[in-house]
Amino acid sequence: MVKDFEAKLSEYAHLLVEVGLNVRPGQTPSIESHIEYAALTRLCVAACFDCGARNVAPYYGDDFTTRESFLRADAAVFEEYPSYMKARIDWYLEHKCPRLSFTGSNPELLKGVDPARIQARRKASSGPTKPYFDAMMANRFQWCVGAHPTPAWAEKVFPGKKGEEAVDALWDAIFSVCRITGDGKAVERWRQVVDTIARRAKILNDYQFASLHYANSLGTDLKVRLPDGHVWAGATAHTTDGVEYLPNIPTEEIFTSPRWDGVDGRVYSTLPLAMDGNLIRDFYFDFKDGRIVDVHAAEGEEFLRRGIELDEGARCLGEVALVPYDSPIHNTGILFYNTLFDENASCHFAFGAAYPGCVKGGEEMDGAAQKAAGLNQSMTHVDFMVGSRDLSIVGTTRDGREIPVFVNGNFAF
Repeated sequence: MVKDFEAKLSEYAHLLVEVGLNVRPGQTPSIESHIEYAALTRLCVAACFDCGARNVAPYYGDDFTTRESFLRADAAVFEEYPSYMKARIDWYLEHKCPRLSFTGSNPELLKGVDPARIQARRKASSGPTKPYFDAMMANRFQWCVGAHPTPAWAEKVFPGKKGEEAVDALWDAIFSVCRITGDGKAVERWRQVVDTIARRAKILNDYQFASLHYANSLGTDLKVRLPDGHVWAGATAHTTDGVEYLPNIPTEEIFTSPRWDGVDGRVYSTLPLAMDGNLIRDFYFDFKDGRIVDVHAAEGEEFLRRGIELDEGARCLGEVALVPYDSPIHNTGILFYNTLFDENASCHFAFGAAYPGCVKGGEEMDGAAQKAAGLNQSMTHVDFMVGSRDLSIVGTTRDGREIPVFVNGNFAF
């Protein structure tokens, strides 16, 4: 069992580095990790050097320290962003360092923390980090998000299991949906996934829909206008230097941007949202002329409201993503309480910033031109899931034809 796990973990590390980041000779990848993830991080470091990296720059965090800080540090701390942290990411940006990061923290890590502290930290960090994350969203360098279980996350996903048993079960689930078997052929399997997603993205791009209409039995009734010249993308991305990479592993989505001012109606969530270390359940948004005008949640509403009040653009959508109900992740029957996985089990939207590459030429536009083209501007980007078994999505072409895109939760083509 140990040998089998080690083979799968090594295969996963190589998949993240070789396909996710696609590290090129001479680059210096950064790895945003946690002390609990050291074994996987070390395998990724070695894989980066195998690809010809000039150097590798791991940076470790610690969930215990993070929570203790939010609970006990001086309140003024959350109004600051240390200069040494800004210098680090500025150096990464200057050298276009590929970025590998891991998700795996306890979904309720900050439960009980004063929401004002969380909001203050988000606002204090948003300005100094904006150039870096703007560049990331504009594909100036490769980036990829992977996952690593922790006991707290694993026990949330598998409440009937504890400690190592829960972690082992979550590893099995992660390996399964990432198509990791230990045979060393995950890279080949992911090439097939990429080809399927690319085929569907081409169909959507050929239609160039003017709008999409979402409806289901929960009460979702939402019209989403799309920008002129919008681009559907999925699976792989390309840097402005032409390097292909895979931002999320796993991924099943095809996405574009709605017009920031072109969303009207109501949309219901279908899965819990883990945001700022808190869970938000059973919520809906009402939209008018692109803006969220009302929100209600059965649990965690105050955190959701704070999220959409972060800045002006946080009340508008920046992403519309299509994922079949019968996706490999959804068919596991597992609720991961983690956006990397749950967003790839369900159609979803994101409130906040749009990806510049979602309109033709968007990556070369400045912020004003992007907004004029329909792309939302914000310091946040939060995905929330809306897919259901009976979800219908109908696309309307610019000449008025109505084309089924989703029927009973799955692609019509």
